Amino acid sequence: MPSNTTASSAEKPARRRGRRARLVLLALVLALVAGVGCGAYWGVSTVRASFPQTTGTIKLKGLSAPVDVKRDANGIPQLYASSDEDLFRAQGFVHAQDRFWEMDVRRHVTAGRLSEMFGAGQVETDAFLRTLGWHRVAQQEFDEKLSPETKKYLRSYADGVNAYLAGRDNSDISLEYAALGLTNDYRPEKWTPVDSVAWLKAMAWDLRGNMQDEIDRSLMTSRLSEQQIKQLYPAYPYDLHQPVVTAGALDDDAKKWDPKGRPSSDSSDSSGPSGSSGSSSQGGAGLGSGLGAGSGSGSDAGQGAQTQLSGLSDVLDRVPALLGPNGNGIGSNSWVVSGKYTTTNKPLLANDPHLAPQLPSLWAQMGLHCRAVSEKCSFDVSGYTFSGMPGVVIGHNEDIAWGFTNLGADVTDLYLEKISRTGWTSGSRIKPFKVREETIRIAGGGSKKITVRETDHGPLISDRSAELERVGERAPVRTPAPDRGNGFGVALRWTALDPGNTMDAVFKLNRAKDFAGFRAAAKDFDVPSQNLIYADAEGHIGYQAPGRIPVRAEGFDGSMPAPGWNPTSGWKGYIPFDELPYEYDPKRGYIVTANQAVVDPEKYPYLITKDYGYGSRSQRINDIIESKIKDGGKISTDDMRTMQTDNQSEIAKLLTPHLLRIDVSDPHVREAQKLLEGWDYTQEPDSGAAAYFNAVWRHVLKLAFGNKLPKELRIRGECLNVRPADSTGPVDDLNSLVRECGQRDADSAQPDGGDRWYEVVRGLMDDEDSEWWQSPKTRKDVATTTRDQLLARAMKDARWELTAELGKDVNSWSWGRLHQLTLKNQTLGTEGPDVLRWMLNRGPWNLGGGEAAVNATGWNAAGGYDVIWVPSMRMVVNVGDWDKSRWINLTGASGHAYSAHYTDQTDKWAKGELLDWAYSDRAVEAATEDTLALRP
Repeated sequence: MPSNTTASSAEKPARRRGRRARLVLLALVLALVAGVGCGAYWGVSTVRASFPQTTGTIKLKGLSAPVDVKRDANGIPQLYASSDEDLFRAQGFVHAQDRFWEMDVRRHVTAGRLSEMFGAGQVETDAFLRTLGWHRVAQQEFDEKLSPETKKYLRSYADGVNAYLAGRDNSDISLEYAALGLTNDYRPEKWTPVDSVAWLKAMAWDLRGNMQDEIDRSLMTSRLSEQQIKQLYPAYPYDLHQPVVTAGALDDDAKKWDPKGRPSSDSSDSSGPSGSSGSSSQGGAGLGSGLGAGSGSGSDAGQGAQTQLSGLSDVLDRVPALLGPNGNGIGSNSWVVSGKYTTTNKPLLANDPHLAPQLPSLWAQMGLHCRAVSEKCSFDVSGYTFSGMPGVVIGHNEDIAWGFTNLGADVTDLYLEKISRTGWTSGSRIKPFKVREETIRIAGGGSKKITVRETDHGPLISDRSAELERVGERAPVRTPAPDRGNGFGVALRWTALDPGNTMDAVFKLNRAKDFAGFRAAAKDFDVPSQNLIYADAEGHIGYQAPGRIPVRAEGFDGSMPAPGWNPTSGWKGYIPFDELPYEYDPKRGYIVTANQAVVDPEKYPYLITKDYGYGSRSQRINDIIESKIKDGGKISTDDMRTMQTDNQSEIAKLLTPHLLRIDVSDPHVREAQKLLEGWDYTQEPDSGAAAYFNAVWRHVLKLAFGNKLPKELRIRGECLNVRPADSTGPVDDLNSLVRECGQRDADSAQPDGGDRWYEVVRGLMDDEDSEWWQSPKTRKDVATTTRDQLLARAMKDARWELTAELGKDVNSWSWGRLHQLTLKNQTLGTEGPDVLRWMLNRGPWNLGGGEAAVNATGWNAAGGYDVIWVPSMRMVVNVGDWDKSRWINLTGASGHAYSAHYTDQTDKWAKGELLDWAYSDRAVEAATEDTLALRP
């Protein structure tokens, strides 16, 4: 029977619920003591106490009118309200019903308060996050930047979350809180509007651009020459992979260039960030383009750089990657095709962001509907939301559809700072630090105080590592620099540390009706800088690059750390919005964004980044579209879905013909080589050829590049006998080798095998005697000196690795057995006791696809074959005929373990299937299985 309860006591049966909570705790204790057995059985049965009420009636304090929550067979909610405030209050309530543990963990990350939940082991991570100050900046945004309307919506959302929490015991909220209660007395606090805003900072951090590349290039200087480093970061192949925008890159009314093609004096902000105005000339003593390139000599200066930046890299690895490993792999696909080329005669729009696999998925599907759109109630939007944040991030309303991919703009710079106890050097002056104190509270009692110091360039992140307390004692520099004294500090300049109003953009985007409204929303989208694609019911398509992208002083390109003591090394301002690339109804009839270059730098006067993705996925999508529309062909909704699951490997197309020409004498290796004969380069889960090729690719990378990189870039714990950095001895002199062990986390080690490495190898294939093809002899193998010798050795190594992993019979090999996805619950699913991991995690799934394929189930070649980023959702929007759109999530709507909707979409996702996406009142009603009435 329908129930009628109050939100402050909703789903709280007092004594009976308290008894259930005790049973959950007892069950977990039994499970931890006795293993899985009976304890796990009772844990599963009693965890249902935290499942949300999805039918009947609940009184929700603060509503002005009733709100209906209609859920379909997959538990996806559609909300119907009569005012904007009621809509977002209900959204907060429903998000908390389904996902509060996820929301709570996220806000503790963004605030640097993980220690309050998980204890002393998180103090160092909290200290680094406090130094960045995400929550402080979010508070400034709320206080100073956001519109009154946005603040009203954020407060309504927070009220809805808090209405759900009111009167509930921890175990009434989720299984994770019951488990956490075994170790401490943590209680969730009330939700605040700033908790929602701060999530945008975490999103921006994981999509921050080339910071890791900047570190890696600097670390390479100890072993590699400037020319060698350049070979490992080749130029973007504009001749092979077309950029996003191929014409009409700028607003014609905004073009203001001097005769040399530079921005004129009134085309960028006159005042630089953090109070630095800067001039266009470099001036003064400085680093030029950054740290000096080493020659592999292993000098004291080179070793100093290693200590400095490897310490920073270690700190970055400890920060939770909520969206995925930072670098070229994290990205997305999106494309839109004009109705001229579709079977619907209206645009079709596809999007699939590539992010870290997690359980539950980062995304929560939801519809936000006003019963009648009016000034009082102005939203009718559906799509993918972030639990913990009001509004829809990606999706469509009744007029337009939009999607995101990571633009990859370089929005971070590291600055070496000459520091003393009292301040930092700027020109001939010593400027005082900006100082604040932070107190980190620790679960179970106790606290730690830290001091955060900032220069005009940003916080001194070097203060957060024992290895970096005397950072840069011997950091190499090219040009005259201040006396090192106790060394250089490292400050971080990052656009997201300046208050902005991205939250305003979300609501504007949700209500945009045309391209002008879409661009007006994009103008407020400060961070993270994304590629935004667009389509509308009138048949138009478009693209906009938004974001706060810095304009650097002349002589600085963001590729290496900059000299903070040089007053002219700061940012001059930001690229004006009207001069950011965009397109509207391009003649070619489609737009593709997949993290490739945005625009040809020969046609665009500003530097966006030197570290785009290299365009393998984007060009494959372009090629498929072109092949389908040639000779009058049309693209269907199902064609768009099929494109999203395209598994072809570009590097396999390049390398496989060479591998097949190699004369292999070992019959076992020849057996494996035969798998590649007739292979079409697609990486299906059951493909033995894909398994063998990817293993060969992994060993090619290891032999040609990985074993030559400094230990700070290689995978942690993998030890090699290598020549000392100061050695000039012959490559095959075993007596000259020393033992070195890698130090990098498996998900961020190099070479990762992404499409940057595709381009590196492509550039070397015709140079059969390149030094990169040389590898030293070992106890089992002779040295290689040519391309084919190294490829042959990689083929042999791959054969024996897969024999160990998959068995001796090559006919039993399959890519999916190597390339597996395991979904892990946040925190307790990765670091909790084994029985909790068993209860909270799911998988594995054997997947197809691969690194830099359109079906981008990414893996790090240095670390192994496991899936570390995925298409976190997929959608195909049928513009104008919205109910024929399709969508899927990586997991399910619920964050509750053992809910029917915990991972009920994953099997379909793994097969490339999509669900129906109801939007109209009629379609939603037809799909509804549960209705919850929220009443004032």
